[in-house]
Amino acid sequence: MSLLPYIVDHLGTVLAMFPQISLRGIHLRSTILFLSLLVNVFAAAQQTSTSGPTDAKAQKTYSEGLQCLRTHRYLEALDKFKKANKQDGGTCSECLKHIASLGVQLADYKAAESASRELLAQAQGPQQVAEAHYQLGALFLQEGTERKKNELFAESDQEFKAVLSTSPKHRRALYGDGLALAHLKQDEGAQAMFRQVADLSAEGTVDRSRSLRFVAHPELARERMAPAFAFTAENGSRVSMDELQGKVVLMDFWATWCSPCREALPHIKRIEQKFSGEPLVIVSVSLDQDEQRWKSFVAQHEMTWFQYRDGGFEGPLARLFGVSAIPHTFTIDVDGVLQDEKVGDASIEGKLKKLVAQARQVQESRGGAQ
Repeated sequence: MSLLPYIVDHLGTVLAMFPQISLRGIHLRSTILFLSLLVNVFAAAQQTSTSGPTDAKAQKTYSEGLQCLRTHRYLEALDKFKKANKQDGGTCSECLKHIASLGVQLADYKAAESASRELLAQAQGPQQVAEAHYQLGALFLQEGTERKKNELFAESDQEFKAVLSTSPKHRRALYGDGLALAHLKQDEGAQAMFRQVADLSAEGTVDRSRSLRFVAHPELARERMAPAFAFTAENGSRVSMDELQGKVVLMDFWATWCSPCREALPHIKRIEQKFSGEPLVIVSVSLDQDEQRWKSFVAQHEMTWFQYRDGGFEGPLARLFGVSAIPHTFTIDVDGVLQDEKVGDASIEGKLKKLVAQARQVQESRGGAQ
């Protein structure tokens, strides 16, 4: 029941890098698009490296920054890495990587851009230069998605093109440029990028599925899409977000040890019964660490829909969806667009009813066309 090991390269690396990104907008902010479609952004910045500042005072401040990261005190960590870099004469590349990473996470784009440009200036060799351009492209894409500014998407496109000029098969840059071009409504160019990603990706992988989806429907690349994922459920079924298109999806994050979750279970069961036979898929994602307890609970309470154990708030799916409290539900429409998010046992049936009705219409129109 393991989550597929990568989502457009290695999404787990990004999730490990941004453990507390929460979703704004719906609470689901445009960051989810960035996280689900771009990977390894500033990945090295979240690794505990033995290299770092050379100045003794800077080393102490840098260590304090790492400790802040481990305890999820991100604002304080950002300040520590800024201070350490200054103490080291502005030449601490590890400090700059952390500043760039945290700047994106905390929407401090000025700090992130400044650090990223300094990393580009310090880059040595084609690989480092390409990665620095990629980081800037990803940053501008994130900021453009957040602020809805075309000039930022244009800058993102330029940075990704700089990567591709020397590394034409750089999948992350191809994907990122596809997103930037889609936001600029240059759909033919976007489709060409996504098609290359699909060609470079293995058959049956989530990145290939999502890329092909955007080739067919480039307008979806401008939407707040549910992140691409795939896993094997408790009953042995493979569940893939992009293979569920045409159906409404209800993602339900819970745990057996969570009293409000147990109280919400009858509500989820009523939804499952009420919409039986309808184009609705329920996926319950448990944050339980005790596998046997989870399995026993699922069997005892006859939870017959898709079940997956993520293992905690640090699990891949919980991080992917930015879950920091449970019960927590996400409602996804037939196109894979995130439509709603609720924390607690909130009323979701009205939204589901509307989306399921739309899904039926889609199915009927497709059936009539055949």
